[in-house]
Amino acid sequence: MKTVTVNATTEYDVLIDSGILDDVGKIVKEKFGLNKICIITDDVVDGLYGERAVNSFKKQDFNVEKILIQHGEQSKNTENLIDIVRKLAKMHFTRNDMLVALGGGVVGDLCGFCAATYMRGIRFIQMPTTLLAAVDSSVGGKCAVDLPEGKNLFGVFWQPSLVICDTDTLNTLTKEIYADGCAEIIKYGMIYDKNLFEMVKSGAFDHSEVIARCVQIKRDIVNQDEFDTGLRQILNFGHTFGHGIEILSDFKVSHGMGVAIGMSIITNALKNAGLIDESVYNELVDTLKNNNLPTNYSCSPSELFEKVIVDKKRVGECINVILVKAIGQSEICKMELDKVNELIKIGMN
Repeated sequence: MKTVTVNATTEYDVLIDSGILDDVGKIVKEKFGLNKICIITDDVVDGLYGERAVNSFKKQDFNVEKILIQHGEQSKNTENLIDIVRKLAKMHFTRNDMLVALGGGVVGDLCGFCAATYMRGIRFIQMPTTLLAAVDSSVGGKCAVDLPEGKNLFGVFWQPSLVICDTDTLNTLTKEIYADGCAEIIKYGMIYDKNLFEMVKSGAFDHSEVIARCVQIKRDIVNQDEFDTGLRQILNFGHTFGHGIEILSDFKVSHGMGVAIGMSIITNALKNAGLIDESVYNELVDTLKNNNLPTNYSCSPSELFEKVIVDKKRVGECINVILVKAIGQSEICKMELDKVNELIKIGMN
């Protein structure tokens, strides 16, 4: 088993192993003692792993409840947030009890937001079942839901008490959902670790090793900037444009696909402006394609810009844009909106 410890507001471990799902009840009991558990999951993950998770807790004498949502980004909304919190109240959950997010990033974000706000905060455990959630969204404490006006505009920082990642769950992912996670791994390589980028370049890699490395990188960044006011913003590479594309597509373009396109646009813009060597862009595009990820989206630059300017990373008339000028090296650039607009135009050329 690989273990990475995060030292944020709450110190917690990220446990990574194959087959660990069947041991979650024992692990949680040893760490936190007996309490009431509510598993929050979606209809797809429940059919695959819900019964195993429930049985693991019940074998250790936990009182277990479960709340289901529909799978997909459209479920990450304020209606489900309020619905879950009201159900917790009706089930008489107290501040000593715990929530468990069993699923991908949507479930994790929604569950974490509920945990942060129910009774002003209760503990929760992340149990990621997608590659994207394992390498990124389950760690770091960002929890949010979407609004009609934009993605992740309503949220909080609330760290989990534990993250348990069973790499066997990756075996049941569709090709598209698996690729979503690859986009975030490629992002980590681009912004921080050239060796990691090389590991995933071909599209084949060791899951435990790569997940642990991504979590270590995020841990190191979050430990320095938990509340996303400085260094942590480098994790947004490709996200500002990617979120805009997700919204434009009415979320038919998934998060990972959007990030892949966003990374491609911004890197192409730097290449076209003569600010980076052409090989940086070419290596990124080749790696994205090797991992079954797109590099472009059919829309006009003006349509994308209209969505980008409502991104939560906007401050006044500026947006912090993450630039990668060499693989493994990134910087935060505070950019006025007209320059962002120009960047989109040359990046989509």
